[in-house]
Amino acid sequence: QLQAYGGGLVQAGGSLRLSCAASGRTFSSYGMGWFRQAPGKERESVATISWSGGRTYYADSVKGRFTISRDNAKNTVYLQMNRLKPEDTAVYYCAAGMTSWGTTAADFGSWGQGTVLTVSS
Repeated sequence: QLQAYGGGLVQAGGSLRLSCAASGRTFSSYGMGWFRQAPGKERESVATISWSGGRTYYADSVKGRFTISRDNAKNTVYLQMNRLKPEDTAVYYCAAGMTSWGTTAADFGSWGQGTVLTVSS
């Protein structure tokens, strides 16, 4: 089970950190990722990280602003979001991959409930 939390309302230019805690099983051997879905849009990849943390992927829209990290000892993955923009407003989901690495939603088989981020202008 994956539980994402940390969303909220933040002003443009602000920062927020999302966390995703896994329970019931360990995900340390699997890639993890953050995805988002804005109203009226399809779900998109935001950032993913390999099982070891040695590889990361970022969507072009968040490169240089977001940082994904993981703590396998805590079975937790994080998404540090800086310089937030109104277009970052979405429901953010964390997911565990089916293998040690992936970048698209098709690579991820376990999904948590989302947490809502609203960025005001």
